[in-house]
Amino acid sequence: MSNLDAHPAEQDCLAKGDPGPVIEFHEARDVPLGGVRGVHVMRTLPQRVLPTVGAWCFLDHFGPQTTPMTVNPHPHIGLQTVTWPFEGEIHHRDSVGSDAVVRPGQLNLMTAGRGIAHSEIGVPGSPVGHGLQLWTALPADQRQITPHFEQHQKLPVYEQPGLRAIVFLGTLDNVTSPATTYSPIVGADLTVNPGAEVTIPLTHYYEHAVLVIDGDLTAVDTPVPAGPLLYLGTGRSELTLSSHGGAHVILLGGEPFREDIVMWWNFVGRTHEEIEEARADWEKRDLDRFPDIAGHTVEERIPAPPLPGIRLKPRGRGR
Repeated sequence: MSNLDAHPAEQDCLAKGDPGPVIEFHEARDVPLGGVRGVHVMRTLPQRVLPTVGAWCFLDHFGPQTTPMTVNPHPHIGLQTVTWPFEGEIHHRDSVGSDAVVRPGQLNLMTAGRGIAHSEIGVPGSPVGHGLQLWTALPADQRQITPHFEQHQKLPVYEQPGLRAIVFLGTLDNVTSPATTYSPIVGADLTVNPGAEVTIPLTHYYEHAVLVIDGDLTAVDTPVPAGPLLYLGTGRSELTLSSHGGAHVILLGGEPFREDIVMWWNFVGRTHEEIEEARADWEKRDLDRFPDIAGHTVEERIPAPPLPGIRLKPRGRGR
């Protein structure tokens, strides 16, 4: 998915130390993505004081919406896109020749590397669109890799009484997703049964966060409403969750990302010049870096917004 902000702000993304165990709520921002349908998403990453959770650097919750998703061709560099639908089907096409429909419970993972373009279009006639779009930042030694795409239709499940968790990225306890990762990370879709209390083992040197999609949840003795991101910090070896009526929850985590990054529009880089070059290559239709996508016209390409009148630099979050 594209970040369709007409005037995207530079994101402050300074590498950070380990905060230790914390309980912090970070409110979602209602972000209008524009276009004739006036689609809105609820964005919980990045935040000014929380630019990343592990390598997770972007989190949009979209829908439920009655009109199909329509995100025309746009570019990415330096990141992985994670498309995770709850309802509806999404047709993905990209500049390395991928053409795939992703359905609920399946994962689309696109690694941008030095540069890729893609589109995501809701399948006509499928149920309403509802799901998550997430990005992970690629570490410096991998950010120029060859772009590629993978889809995983069957994903492993972590279970215990009262809990079922689909591990879509990384590792939870001894359950590991087959999806390619470049940083120690976890992403899991949890269903907590009504009346259940469960304790999930965590990797203690990871930082973790929880997003409630719907239902009621208590985490570490703290009621967690649907909407805001609950940041749990580092240093936790387990996480206790309970629910009266049942809950749908996303667990994100990973080793704290210790590199300074610059995020602007659909790009994750390290310097102003890197972002400027990627934008220029997209605008001049550099087909070596961003080939055309089969099934789309040149006119359908989403133009890059203008760069801000200041030099982009990582300022970030200190703890």
